[in-house]
Amino acid sequence: MFEDKVLEADHFSRNEAESPRFVARSPRDEARPPSPGKQRRNSLLHRPVVSAIGAVLLTFALSGGYVYLDYTRHFQSTDDAFITARQTALAPKVSGYITAVPVTDNEHVVTGDVLARIDDRDYQIALEQADAQVAAAQASIANIDAQLNVQQAQITANQAQVDQAQAALMFAQQEAARYERLQQTGYGSVQNAQQHTSQLHQQQAAVASAQATLKLAQRQMEALEAQRNSALANLAQAKAQRDQAQLNRSYTTLTAAQPGRIVNLSAAVGQFAQPGTNLTMFVPDQIWVTGNFKEIQLDRMRPGQPVTLAIDAYPGRTIRGHIDSIQPGSGTAFSLLPAQNATGNYVKVVQRVPVKIVIDNPPTDVALGPGMSVVPTVRVDPKPSLLERVRGWV
Repeated sequence: MFEDKVLEADHFSRNEAESPRFVARSPRDEARPPSPGKQRRNSLLHRPVVSAIGAVLLTFALSGGYVYLDYTRHFQSTDDAFITARQTALAPKVSGYITAVPVTDNEHVVTGDVLARIDDRDYQIALEQADAQVAAAQASIANIDAQLNVQQAQITANQAQVDQAQAALMFAQQEAARYERLQQTGYGSVQNAQQHTSQLHQQQAAVASAQATLKLAQRQMEALEAQRNSALANLAQAKAQRDQAQLNRSYTTLTAAQPGRIVNLSAAVGQFAQPGTNLTMFVPDQIWVTGNFKEIQLDRMRPGQPVTLAIDAYPGRTIRGHIDSIQPGSGTAFSLLPAQNATGNYVKVVQRVPVKIVIDNPPTDVALGPGMSVVPTVRVDPKPSLLERVRGWV
């Protein structure tokens, strides 16, 4: 019996060892935890809803990334952009004490508005003196014109004397010839012939004298005309001095040449202003945006393309504009000390190129001026993106 039980136990142990449900494991195998991938796989297999949600989220993420990339490739933007204007320093052209400053800091002015006045009494006196010189020159010309008229009458009288002397000379020539023939034929005396010959010579001398007097009167006429030309030159000089005096007096009123704003006003009543002294800075209303784009962003950028401007000072506003021009060269090429890449070690750096952007609808209720930061976004592809087409369908 004992042997039967031993054989039965041995048979049971052999069958258990050969069964697939029972695998011999070492204590080391029992202590090793299952791998994370296997655990996750088992977890997902037991959670199909979580797997479906993950797949949907992954699909949305990939789709959103494609839509974003498709949308952004239609635009080019930079944060290296600023408002620009041709601001100038206003200074007087003449010296004098300032008598009035009718503007104040940051005030908007239009063309022709008075910015400052300088005492003009000295310049008014200079203008009156110039007017007197013009009047004197005009009177001198009038006097010479009167002398010319008199001289012209004298020339006319001298011409008449010449004509009279020539007529008398012609008669004397005829008389002398007739008495010469009579004397030669014996019908006249020698005395009569000599007398008429003498009269002929006298008439010839009278004609020469009258002609000389006429020429003298004509030379005097030429002298008077030269004097008149000199008087005309003096008149032109006097008028030029008068015009200069008028300009100097007009310079005592400093006016705005175009619409803009007064900035950094330093003029004050009672101040003695010298020519060229800076009285105020002037910022015109004509402003634009200079966007310094990287050169790798200019491939599809062209003048006329629309631009959306976001101004840092007014983040809630969207201002429209368009590209006016692209500078033919990088910013460093036109700087005071341009880079000399042909010397020393060379390291390639992406350059920035200034792009001029004109504002289409500049706001009138806020102050925009040079140096304010702007973020321009240029639409380089006019075709609508996928996101825009979807918005249009919705």
